[in-house]
Amino acid sequence: MISTSCFDGSGTAGHAPIDGSRYVYLSIVFHKFHDYLSRMLQPARSCERRERSRAFVTSRGLKPAARVGRVNGCIRERVHRSGGCLACLLAVVVLCVGGRASGAEWTELGPAPIANGPFAGRITAVVASPTIHEKFYIAAAAGGIWRTENNGSTWTALAQDMPTLVIGALAMDPDNEDILYAGSGEANFANHSYYGLGVYKTVDGGDSWTVLATDTFAGRTFSRILVSHADGDVLFASIMPAGGFPAVNAAKGHPLAEGPVGVFRSIDGGVSWTHLTNGLPAEPASDVWIDPADATVVYAAIGDIFGIPENGIYKSQDGGDSWVKLSGGLPTTDVGRISLAIAPSDPNRIYTIITQVSDEFGGGASLRGVYRSDDAGATWTHKPSANFQATYGWYLSTAIVHPLNPDTVFVGGVTLLRSTNGGDSWTFVTPQHVDMHGLAWDKHFHLLAANDGGLHKSTNNGNSWTALNTGLGTIQIYPGLSLSKTNENFVLAGMQDNGTNRRSIDSIVWSQSLGGDGGYTAVNPFDSNTLFAEFQGSGNLFRSTDGGATFNSSGSGISGGDRNCFLPPMTYFPDSSTDLLYGTHRIYRSTNNGSSWTPITGDLTSGTPFAIRAIAIAPSNSQTVYIATNGGRVQVSTDGGFTWDLKLTDVPGWPRVTRELAIDPLDDSVAYLGVGNFGVDKVLRTTDRGDTWTSVTGDLPDVPVISVAVHHVGYRRTVFAGTDAGVYYSINDSGTWTELGNLPHTPVTDVVVDADRDRLVISTMGRGAWTIAIPTPNDSNADGDVDAADFADLQLCFSGPSEAPGFVEPSEACRDWFDSDSDTDIDDLDHAAFVAQLLGPG
Repeated sequence: MISTSCFDGSGTAGHAPIDGSRYVYLSIVFHKFHDYLSRMLQPARSCERRERSRAFVTSRGLKPAARVGRVNGCIRERVHRSGGCLACLLAVVVLCVGGRASGAEWTELGPAPIANGPFAGRITAVVASPTIHEKFYIAAAAGGIWRTENNGSTWTALAQDMPTLVIGALAMDPDNEDILYAGSGEANFANHSYYGLGVYKTVDGGDSWTVLATDTFAGRTFSRILVSHADGDVLFASIMPAGGFPAVNAAKGHPLAEGPVGVFRSIDGGVSWTHLTNGLPAEPASDVWIDPADATVVYAAIGDIFGIPENGIYKSQDGGDSWVKLSGGLPTTDVGRISLAIAPSDPNRIYTIITQVSDEFGGGASLRGVYRSDDAGATWTHKPSANFQATYGWYLSTAIVHPLNPDTVFVGGVTLLRSTNGGDSWTFVTPQHVDMHGLAWDKHFHLLAANDGGLHKSTNNGNSWTALNTGLGTIQIYPGLSLSKTNENFVLAGMQDNGTNRRSIDSIVWSQSLGGDGGYTAVNPFDSNTLFAEFQGSGNLFRSTDGGATFNSSGSGISGGDRNCFLPPMTYFPDSSTDLLYGTHRIYRSTNNGSSWTPITGDLTSGTPFAIRAIAIAPSNSQTVYIATNGGRVQVSTDGGFTWDLKLTDVPGWPRVTRELAIDPLDDSVAYLGVGNFGVDKVLRTTDRGDTWTSVTGDLPDVPVISVAVHHVGYRRTVFAGTDAGVYYSINDSGTWTELGNLPHTPVTDVVVDADRDRLVISTMGRGAWTIAIPTPNDSNADGDVDAADFADLQLCFSGPSEAPGFVEPSEACRDWFDSDSDTDIDDLDHAAFVAQLLGPG
């Protein structure tokens, strides 16, 4: 909203005071418009019916917005009956609607869940009520905190206004289940295991939350948080850096990313924390446990995934004041991530999972071994098992012991194993989805398993499982979302460890079309039945010609050995039904709708290990193509991708696929670049095809921008920035940014302009896909409607024509919203355009 004060000639909305001559002019214009409004707004037999005038709109070459505002019937009637001038309308607006309209609302599109399973997105932790069998809480990797009170039949999203929805750990006070803590930041070390922004606490079962210890923990992650069973004010937390290979990419340059890690303790309910370093290394802590019988005994795992000499298990017998490193049969070399589990019925029984050291690119981290201690950690015995972690032990490691039987233990990685004899033998009991991250017991000792497919429950120790994902909107979507020109409900998107999925009807339930890690998608601009999807790696490309019902391999000619950004970007030429580009470390082109591909460039990166992470083709000139690489290069081609000019180097950002480039739909020399890092200019603009770049970051918050899009309505250019905390927009490169709606604060991986339907469709890395109406000219409060509240702003901005006596140039914000004919003033024709849009087509 531009202003909240009334137009009284005192100078508002960026204007100087109005002198007498200008006021005379305004009075004339307002009276002239009263005649118009008397005709257009007079009540019909019913005050609910809107009268429209197509002739007035057509005579001025104006096109009403597809989505128009609703005018309260009493406004129209009072204006007509009062015989008052147009300037009086604001007073009537206040009487009728009582203030300004609220902002536009986002609509969730799903998936919640994917029907094939059903599956949700990655869940990192789960805790259950000790008194209510049907009640438990989950933490999603980037989807926030959720609660069910009916055994997963329905879910409620909690803490949606917290600074980030990336949650790594949950804890419940053993003596008061209404008190819970959530550690933000996911300690699973993938490139998509993002930084946190502190500890969240609730004292009312999740209805409201407060943020604690931001300065202590921001930029890093929680592997576990625990509340002492002896004193609810005493907490322990194990802290690790954010994820990434070979660097901590998931921290995105957060200024506190290199802050202290290890084990921390609070004695005041999470308000303040002490770093525990007396005998305990200040190194990444992958786990921490409190002895269930003696709260002064605490165990901690130092488990740097790349392997350091300090890695191992440490024990404190004085509540964390001092620590000793345990040995007695534990390995001392090739030790990576470590997880712990203590038997509630026998605190002397401890199990640990030890993973081999990961290499710098995430390889080699297979199982080092499962070990058991029967004497509170003094000695340990190796318990051989199958390699349930594959080579991803840095990402997948969790264990739990049955509350009543110390010999029944579960260990999780890619798969889930169960032993009923203390680890002497093992049985696979994996739920419907692989990749285990958290385990918990409910009130009746039923097992809850959190994994990359959501939450699953077993009532028989893992022999069978039930998915509890109905309505759970935690899916992580990678960039590369696609829409259909013929079906407004259609969305096609690739998802973290949940394949490529499509939405074909108006539902939050989607169906899976392709497996693996789903990546970039594409829809033929002239045939909506022809679609492309992929899974991770080079050449793993598939085409459908039946709208996504079936897919067949379409990667012929693409070398599987090419370097890639995990999920290579691809796109159609906007003016072609047959030609596409695909990016590895080089560019491939298909001229036969993906039947075959030919490399048309050499290496466009700075060498190993880098690859192309973004491709954008100009809508107005398909010969102009921009690319970005995960080595920080931006290059531009003016011949359809055959030759390239290097324009930028060292642009920071995420190493995987992005939608960080957007080209103006009307001018291929104008493009925007989103920068996914803290502490840098977030949005850059070029007006000369990349030769020079200017920051238009303006007042955008210091939050990484990971996707951008551009939209035009007439002369008015709107740039959208998808950030780690919502979507912002700026008009005509003013440098003024406004948050669009009230989106949950999860990373926005893609922003797609659906101009035909006047909407945005976005994807997020934790809350699925959403849509919202695009802010249009005259919709000054961006609530999706042109209505009375916007008219109040129009009055404040009115300047009259530039040749009028006493003309005062309107502010930039006023021109952005109301200068419909782009003549730099706000005059009677702009009023006419506003009214035409207000009334809409008829």
